[in-house]
Amino acid sequence: MAAVAATKRRKAPALHYRVECADRHAHLFAITLTIDRPAAQQRVSLPVWIPGSYLVREFAKNLQGLSATQARRSVAVEQRDKHSWQIDCAAGKPLVLRYEVCAYDHSVRTAWLDADRGFFNGTSLCLRVEGQTGQPHALEIAAPELIAGRARWSCATALSGLKVDAQGFGSYWAADYDELADSPVEMGAFWSAEFLAFGVPHRFVVAGATASFDGDRLIADTKTVCEAEMRFWHGDKVGKKGGPKPPHDRYLFMLNAVDDGYGGLEHRHSTALICTRRDLPQRDARKQPEGYTTLLGLISHEYFHTWNVKRLRPAEFARYDYDQENYTRLLWLFEGFTSYYDDLLLRRAGRIDDAAYLRLINKTINGVLQAPGRLVQSVAEASFDAWVKYYRQDEQTPNGTISYYTKGSLVALCFDLTLRQEGKGSLDDVMRLLWTRSEGGPIGEADFAAAMEAVGGRSYAKEIASWVHSTDELPLSDLLRAHGVATLDDPAQRAQELGLRVTETGGSVQVKVVLRGGAAEQAGFAAHDEWIGIELPPARRGQPVQAWRITKLDDLALYLGPQKKMTAIVARDRRLLRLPLTLPTGVTTWRLFAKDAALLSRWLTPGPA
Repeated sequence: MAAVAATKRRKAPALHYRVECADRHAHLFAITLTIDRPAAQQRVSLPVWIPGSYLVREFAKNLQGLSATQARRSVAVEQRDKHSWQIDCAAGKPLVLRYEVCAYDHSVRTAWLDADRGFFNGTSLCLRVEGQTGQPHALEIAAPELIAGRARWSCATALSGLKVDAQGFGSYWAADYDELADSPVEMGAFWSAEFLAFGVPHRFVVAGATASFDGDRLIADTKTVCEAEMRFWHGDKVGKKGGPKPPHDRYLFMLNAVDDGYGGLEHRHSTALICTRRDLPQRDARKQPEGYTTLLGLISHEYFHTWNVKRLRPAEFARYDYDQENYTRLLWLFEGFTSYYDDLLLRRAGRIDDAAYLRLINKTINGVLQAPGRLVQSVAEASFDAWVKYYRQDEQTPNGTISYYTKGSLVALCFDLTLRQEGKGSLDDVMRLLWTRSEGGPIGEADFAAAMEAVGGRSYAKEIASWVHSTDELPLSDLLRAHGVATLDDPAQRAQELGLRVTETGGSVQVKVVLRGGAAEQAGFAAHDEWIGIELPPARRGQPVQAWRITKLDDLALYLGPQKKMTAIVARDRRLLRLPLTLPTGVTTWRLFAKDAALLSRWLTPGPA
């Protein structure tokens, strides 16, 4: 698949990157950048962020040893700021830059290199040549030397191949810097398989899989999900002769299976994913791991981004500025709506049933309702603040902001169910109309409002103001009931009842978050406290105070009995504190159940687009 379109006539690149594994034990990539026609005093820079992950990550901190030669003579390199340099060179004569990048981040956002695996995004390794970012770029990936006792490596990327060997190493072509930056590279002794989805070649590579991994199951399920999403956007005639064509002519899934980790990052022709090995499908298993559904949801989410974010995208992202934050108030639409459709399309693809889907929706609703920050920030404000809040979470994050992923998905649910209840269409129709009207390009909030009005036959300005731009509660219960789903109040779990988020490991209760307005906050708990034990008042006058060590919150039911009042003993900065705590009453969570199967089916399994 890497060589798709390799025979097409292209403009010859004037920028050439050669990436080598310089020292795998030291996590060092070596990069040689040749600029055929540099400007006088050429400037180069490394991005400070990667599109899709809204945080300034300062990739230049890992770059070292930058040097330059021109006509075989060294030329001076002057650093201008934290991520850019000026080269004291003449115009027109080829300029060669050499440098190293330390790659020690296992995430999908940066770069990794050791004796078993290599991975990188262009934003971490490839300097931008100012004034030439719109020109074609060539990327040569050198095959590393074989290490004794280790398997031979292969290479995978969605870039088009120029001259590539059987293992995938060699030269690739990018139309411009944006495409280079948007095409991560996976290297190692990974598992690999290919499939066609309505004629479009897809490849799936998995690093770190165990012997029990069921690759056939993963491919079959992924193919089904991909085809469901193609049909969602382009209808049942997609891929047929004379029918609509998807916007991509190839696609690559890169999955890194680790002991502990989860996440993904979307790209135009690929995605980089990370999951735990325990979540991979297991060969000959009677029941697949519960986490496998989560993995399929991640695959569905990132693949949906092929349309919604990578092509249909905020107007502010029409061209990325790699030097600073790129602000938008629309992440609720692009991440939140994608989060709505990722699990819904799993249901439509038959990978989960109605009950499993309702459990997923139920979890999202309770997560939002248990976040006091939903009453502080709207999803539009949370989108704008992603750079300093969502991607820099701490113990106060749940109290000060709301996730544009989770609440954004519930906003999508409300728009979808409202349109369906009014009998004028669905959010599916809105998304497809946005795609058609924008020709798969940048849009603004006004475009969304216009598409809603075109489908629903009325203005939805009031709903947008309330659900997107205010902290009003969403009308979830009424809308769900109208579509066959009833809601019940269940007693909250102990941590939710107290307004705490804790970890219970090694016989210790560690407080991670104290939620605004909860009983724990009123008692004086603080994040990072260790909850050691409780004291109970005497049952009768003259009896001693009872004191108990607790190792998990469920211990409270054992020691309290019918009592509601206690004194919590916590350790804070090595001081022991006694905090008066009263168990609250009436704290509940939502439980959804199907009340009308026919109504629910019409929502979850709609007809052809």
